Amino acid sequence: MVRARRIWVTAAALLAVAGASPGVAVAHSQPPSPPGALTGDGGAPLPPGWRLAGGGPEPQLVWRSDRPVPMGDARVEFRAGGRLLGVPRPAADGHTFRLPLDGRRAAELRGLEVWSGGRRLDAREAAGAASAARLPAPLPANGVDPGKPGAYRTKTGEYGLKSVRLPGFSAPVEMRAVVVAPVGASGKRPLALFLHGRHYTCYKGQDIAGEWPCKAGTKPVPSHRGYLRDQKLLASQGYVTVSISANGINGQDFAAEDGGAQARSSLVRLHLARWAGWAEHPETAPKAVREAPRADLSRVLLVGHSRGGEGVNRAALDSLTPPPAEQDGYHGPVRWNIRGTVLIGPTVFGQNPVPDVPSMTILPGCDGDVSDLQGEVYVDGTRAVGNGTALHSAVYMIGANHNFFNSEWTPGQATAPADDDFFDDSEHRDAVCAKRAATRLTADQQHRAGATYIAAAARLFVAGDDRVRPLLDGSGKRAPSADPARVLSHAVGARRGAGFLPDGGVSVTGGTLCAAVDPSPAKTCLGTGAKGASPHFALWETPREAGRHAIALRWNRAGTPARVTAKQPVSLSGAKALALRLFVPPNTRGARLDVTLTDAAGKKAKLGRVTVDGLPGSQRTASYWAREIRVPLSAAERAGLDLGSVKSMELTPRSASGRAWLMDAWGWRPGTPAVRTDALPRVDVGRTTVDEGDSGVRTYRVPVKVTGRGGSGQVRVYVLDPATGKATDRLVTVRPGGQDIDVPVEVKGNTRYDTDTSYDVLVKAVRGAVVGSYRGGITVRDDDPAPTMTVTPVAGDVTEGQPLKWRVSLSEAVQVDMGALFQVAPATAPELSTKDVPASWLRDTTGEKPDPVRPLSKLSGLYLWADIPAGRTSADLTLPTVKDRVRESKESVRFRQIDMLTGEPKAGGLELSGSVRDAS
Repeated sequence: MVRARRIWVTAAALLAVAGASPGVAVAHSQPPSPPGALTGDGGAPLPPGWRLAGGGPEPQLVWRSDRPVPMGDARVEFRAGGRLLGVPRPAADGHTFRLPLDGRRAAELRGLEVWSGGRRLDAREAAGAASAARLPAPLPANGVDPGKPGAYRTKTGEYGLKSVRLPGFSAPVEMRAVVVAPVGASGKRPLALFLHGRHYTCYKGQDIAGEWPCKAGTKPVPSHRGYLRDQKLLASQGYVTVSISANGINGQDFAAEDGGAQARSSLVRLHLARWAGWAEHPETAPKAVREAPRADLSRVLLVGHSRGGEGVNRAALDSLTPPPAEQDGYHGPVRWNIRGTVLIGPTVFGQNPVPDVPSMTILPGCDGDVSDLQGEVYVDGTRAVGNGTALHSAVYMIGANHNFFNSEWTPGQATAPADDDFFDDSEHRDAVCAKRAATRLTADQQHRAGATYIAAAARLFVAGDDRVRPLLDGSGKRAPSADPARVLSHAVGARRGAGFLPDGGVSVTGGTLCAAVDPSPAKTCLGTGAKGASPHFALWETPREAGRHAIALRWNRAGTPARVTAKQPVSLSGAKALALRLFVPPNTRGARLDVTLTDAAGKKAKLGRVTVDGLPGSQRTASYWAREIRVPLSAAERAGLDLGSVKSMELTPRSASGRAWLMDAWGWRPGTPAVRTDALPRVDVGRTTVDEGDSGVRTYRVPVKVTGRGGSGQVRVYVLDPATGKATDRLVTVRPGGQDIDVPVEVKGNTRYDTDTSYDVLVKAVRGAVVGSYRGGITVRDDDPAPTMTVTPVAGDVTEGQPLKWRVSLSEAVQVDMGALFQVAPATAPELSTKDVPASWLRDTTGEKPDPVRPLSKLSGLYLWADIPAGRTSADLTLPTVKDRVRESKESVRFRQIDMLTGEPKAGGLELSGSVRDAS
């Protein structure tokens, strides 16, 4: 994120497109409600910074921040009463966000909040306790350090190809990349492809923008050059590496329902297809590729940062099962094999990880962008979905932020403006993540640690070197090249067998089977009073989720066990240890628990005692994260326990008091098995737009495709009520080619002017299936004519000190809120000036001061806004004036109606004009 930088406002009218109103000025954070403004529930005014704007088929809910909201990877989301309203469109000013209401009424806008990456944006973060955070002790060094440079020299080059068209994007997307390859390496070499995340796209000096294409005189931000350090390390070890540019997606993905994941997948596969062709016909390759060793497309590693992480996850899925052709930008054969993915601070809007492709997810402990660390879903969300042979690792890097993994997003290293994404509040220094905190990493330390762990994933997933696995799978080893960073890991899959999963049909006594996501704090795992957040409980798009649980323990005295009993006995035969993913509150130490197993015959065996410490954390971090704790099964074997039929597990606290949460427990043994890719059915939800019609009832069905090569699986389908936002869900068994997901939508035609309405459906994989396009539905377009809007002067010729007033009227009342935006425009001289209106009104409305005196038409942020509530036919607009002692002739003022779609004066639009006479 970029702070203290100028964000281009290409024209004041663009602010109008974003729903700006009289308080559009940068200097003012809480504009006054304009005349006729709508209110929320029961007529109460909307919270500070919020307003209702526009009208007709697309009324908008508008929020304006008092400080810049930088362009980043996490989505900005509007929520009401804890439920998701939608993802608003950002304005060019970096402060204003606009969301079409799609049929929701003002009375339903209760409890408005703005969230991004698990962090609330419209409320100041409370100052948490400034207790000193302590780093965990360094782990023992691993026998193999993947961060050491290899034997090869490296060579860097670039290529640029013809831009490509991607579905849903109006402007072509660039095909540019930087290549770093080993010099003198023989034979075909594995290929590592990097994809950066969502960042500013264009710059000029200290000015930055998120548009595409870049305007004349500006340059593209070279985000794809930010991983050269990582590329050079891999190239020295014998990998051909390529980092691709995706500015064309970043500048257009605000309108993509999936945040641009499918577009990024298409771009990745378009580059891979070129590399596959160049491997077969090297003479056709660009110079940078010809001078590199030939790439081995059967050994590909994909590395994605932030939204790039979600993009490479989708590319791995699309390489196994193709997406619907109309959604995809690549339609050729798959001539490559993805051996694994590395996901750095990734988004996971769809919560649809690929279960049968190995992955490593880096979770930055001080991420100020994707601050909820939702990437943990790439681990937790794979459990029981696939066959379990793929390792899915989460690597928690204490003190790392979001941006510094990319040198082009790092101040002091970047070509374009850059800054630290973890905002350091000078009044409330964060104990963990402030720039000078003992737990915080420098940019160089963070990038070095990131490069080391990327190389570890390459060595395990692509080269098959099991010696680096202990760095990634929770075995408690460290890579010295990453020092002084403290890096912890846990994992699922690989050689983990049966175990105890909260959603696997277990019963719990002495503890609580708690919900990861639920509107009731009493049912959620963290409840109220938690100091920070948990990556394991990251929100999705529904206020309540089925099938996401953990086991919560709370004790006030030692010795009372919590028992987890499996519905059917589980087999731990062949396992060497019981691996528990367990966490305690941040900054706590010394929680002790005994671990005991009981077999189906009732025989018990105490495995041992474990001690668990919390991570360094604060109110602003997601530090409730599970450590992997391994307890050897040797004690159970000596006791004669039947490990082939284990019925229950007990956790008995031995410390005086405390809290803990168990994510799961597995039978574990060392090694990395060969990954088996099963032919899983794939689900993609589409969207259809239909006209409402004038009469009758029509039934439409949400378009859903189930493809694949066979088999069946289960998904959970959520259907959202367009009026309340509440979701109903059901478990559905799907088969390729089947019509198992059937969501009918009844549309009643009428001749009343109204808003468009969206009936949305969400899908998430549960078992034996994968999901591509997770979101879709039916959008019903209102096709009735709008009422005519006119303007009548109420007081259009006044004496100074009296207000000018105009009435905006409709030809008839309608059932939606209507509105019009007017921007000041040049009038007949002499014009009303900044000294002819109250100074306080001018400041509140535009952020400007009266001096130096100038015509009102010279102000870029002066707007008047008319909102006509549903059922009413008019609203008044007022422009106050002041009485002065200066003798002057009659002065005039004029406002022109602004087109809400273009931000430009509306052709044939309404005008407000008035004159003010001298009082003397």
